Amino acid sequence: MTDSVESSVDGREALLKQLREYREKALEGGGKDRVDAQHAKGKLTARERILQLLDEGSFQEVDAYMVHRQTDFGLDKSHPLGDGVVTGYGKINGRRVCIYSQDFTVLGGSFGEVAGQKVCKIMDLAMQAGVPMIGLNDSGGARIQEGVHSLSAYGEVFYRNTLASGVIPQISVMLGPCAGGAVYSPALTDFIIMTKGISNMFITGPEVIKTVTGEQVDTETLGGAMAHSATSGVAHFAAENEAESFETVRRLISYLPSNNAEPAPAASLSDDPWRMDPTLDTLVPADPSVPYDMRMAIEAVFDLGTFLEVHTNFAQNAIVGFARLHGQAVGVVAQQPLVMSGVIDIDSSDKIARFVRFCDAFNMPLITFSDSPGFMPGVNQEHGGIIRHGAKIVYAYSEATVPKLTVVTRKGYGGAYIVMSSKHIHTDQVFAWPTAEIAVMGADGAVNILFRKEIAAAADPAAERARLAQEFRDKFSNPYRAAANGYVDDVILPSETRPRLIAALELLRDKQAKLPAKKHGSMPL
Repeated sequence: MTDSVESSVDGREALLKQLREYREKALEGGGKDRVDAQHAKGKLTARERILQLLDEGSFQEVDAYMVHRQTDFGLDKSHPLGDGVVTGYGKINGRRVCIYSQDFTVLGGSFGEVAGQKVCKIMDLAMQAGVPMIGLNDSGGARIQEGVHSLSAYGEVFYRNTLASGVIPQISVMLGPCAGGAVYSPALTDFIIMTKGISNMFITGPEVIKTVTGEQVDTETLGGAMAHSATSGVAHFAAENEAESFETVRRLISYLPSNNAEPAPAASLSDDPWRMDPTLDTLVPADPSVPYDMRMAIEAVFDLGTFLEVHTNFAQNAIVGFARLHGQAVGVVAQQPLVMSGVIDIDSSDKIARFVRFCDAFNMPLITFSDSPGFMPGVNQEHGGIIRHGAKIVYAYSEATVPKLTVVTRKGYGGAYIVMSSKHIHTDQVFAWPTAEIAVMGADGAVNILFRKEIAAAADPAAERARLAQEFRDKFSNPYRAAANGYVDDVILPSETRPRLIAALELLRDKQAKLPAKKHGSMPL
């Protein structure tokens, strides 16, 4: 009997020892030399990144012991546990998230069949649980040795990215290379955070470009953090280092609901709802040709210190981001008169429309500050498709059923006024500052068209033009004509903006709106 018990105990200890050995092996990644090489580049390992991002002690790993099943090109000689990606779930500031982190120390983080299965499994779990999905990307791309199996793995991930879109927030953090077809998974997610100096994204690399087109370009110029955050608009944030990337994720998550069935999260109140900043009353210059900084209005109106700008470096004539208003998370859209007078061009159209649709998908009220001098003129803009790009803004705002509030601060000219969440596309409440000008176009342009013959026939054409322009301004360079027709709900002092928006948002908290029954619309692209 004793021998039997001892044998049983010995067998159990052997099993426990085996488990501990497996766990230790899984933690090794690609081995000490490759981990040291990763550190030498100033980069963390896959697990170190997860542990730095998530709340301490909250990470629960899934599928740590999966290995690839391929035998070609020497793969039969190495079966590292986890197969180059760490997956699991945990918490950020107490809120549940699912996560994967590509491990560059294992076969260069190359993506194969099993890695794809692991990522797809955690994405499915995120959808079922209704929690955000975060991907930490650092990979050499498709595992060439696995051929079509690797391509299949990517396809399955892309499919899930698409299904999850508008259901759970998806965030991609770029912490290394991402090339070829691999870029489409981050591109399908809601937000991309790139890390300066260590991350890059491109469809074809410098060598291929040189061979095909003869152009010479380095990796950073082609697909680095600033290239994509300022020029292409692919990246929403450019962080200085990994720590800043993770801090950006944590702050971003704090504004977002976990899924599309939840309201936007509210925070404890930190600012006086009745606070009225008198500097707003003099923010807009008396001369309509003089620019001003719309960020000053945003910072003064919303809860102090809560504005998180998105796409800061891209299409700077428009501003989008998240803020809190009396503790409630909201989406903010504005034009920036400091850049190109706030005119709407192709890039700003895409920037605004995409952000509006994200906010609508995740129940985040939209607050728009409109100063719209018009759409950008020019052959390049017309041939580049400003018509279809600008139409995206109309579509996005018209389709949105969340509470929509607009403040017209100055110029509201023509189609640009209409598309920026005007009453005409069914925005719930529209306020105007006394400096608002709502008309088809500015006074000078209007009189040149309306009174061309009269001006030409006048004894003093310049004086007649000036007289007619002033007459036009007297009629339209104020918001009262629009208010008289119900297109502006109220004309307010700029300093009153904060309490008025808070009151309107409270009224619309339980807004109910339905769109016509359809599979989906056909948005201009």
